[in-house]
Amino acid sequence: MKLSWRKYHYIFNEPGGTSRGVLNTKTSYHITLEQKSLKGFGECSLIQNLSPDDTFEIEQLLAQWALEGFSEQTLIPNTLPALQFGMEMALLSLKSTDNFSLFGENNFSNGLQGIAINGLIWMGDKTTMLKRIQEKLKSGFSCLKLKVGAINFQDELDLLANIRKEFTPQELEIRVDANGAFTPKNAEEKLTALAKYSIHSIEQPIKALQWQVMHQLCQKAIIPIALDEELISQQGHEQKLLTAIKPQYIILKPSLLGGFKTSEKWIEEAESQNVKWWATSALEGNVGLNAIAQWTYHKNVNIPQGLGTGGVFSNNIPSPLQVSKGSLFYGNENKWDLSTFL
Repeated sequence: MKLSWRKYHYIFNEPGGTSRGVLNTKTSYHITLEQKSLKGFGECSLIQNLSPDDTFEIEQLLAQWALEGFSEQTLIPNTLPALQFGMEMALLSLKSTDNFSLFGENNFSNGLQGIAINGLIWMGDKTTMLKRIQEKLKSGFSCLKLKVGAINFQDELDLLANIRKEFTPQELEIRVDANGAFTPKNAEEKLTALAKYSIHSIEQPIKALQWQVMHQLCQKAIIPIALDEELISQQGHEQKLLTAIKPQYIILKPSLLGGFKTSEKWIEEAESQNVKWWATSALEGNVGLNAIAQWTYHKNVNIPQGLGTGGVFSNNIPSPLQVSKGSLFYGNENKWDLSTFL
């Protein structure tokens, strides 16, 4: 197969604040595969200070494949999960009837049914976060995900208190994501403070690789815990990790885990241990977001997914994806514009 690629810098509409820092831009590699008259499109998406992939190695391999050609049997190092996912996506696109219905036609790809998603609230000062929350609520979301751990903790609690004055847990589900911001010493205290506001779950309260402490937090069940960063670079250790920690949920981000095939292994092990899961985009552009959405719908999910990042970039790839009343749809109003790929 002939391969071509371009490095692309996505620009945030507003700075994306997390406990690891503020993102203003992020890098993706847009990949095109060609075989006879067929084309396939993939995205290798990286998040600064989180993705384990080495950019030099990615560019070296892409340049080599562009020169020599790419085969479906080509082995990609496990240390490059974003590249694994980008190539898996491009191959699925190559084999699909329209490049974008990667798992066949269904009610989602035909625009007949959406996927319920959470409204993502980036970190910011108290006033900015309150404004963002109000905007999401007005647009019809019934599930919000708030990034916590970067601003004053009492301000974050005040925001949650304001929300709960207006909306009951039955009316609005609240998820929070700490991105490892709490410490083993203060995590229990902070979880107890958050629990007063009927929190659905918290993602990664402490940093990864502290399995014993995380296990203790999960067993106390002050708030159900969802593992996120904990899963990165743990391919082949699914059973060991889940058995040791026993979380309530895991979060699947194919760009960080190595694609759909590796994500399926996590699902298989999670379900065998009665651990629930949902999928989340990892700041992919619309090509990557669409691939994850198509896969997620194919899995017959029934809880809100983390697929609401399509509107965070000012220069995203034009696509049929659109968010309406708290759900992601593959609409018929807009078409794909892949000029940045070709």
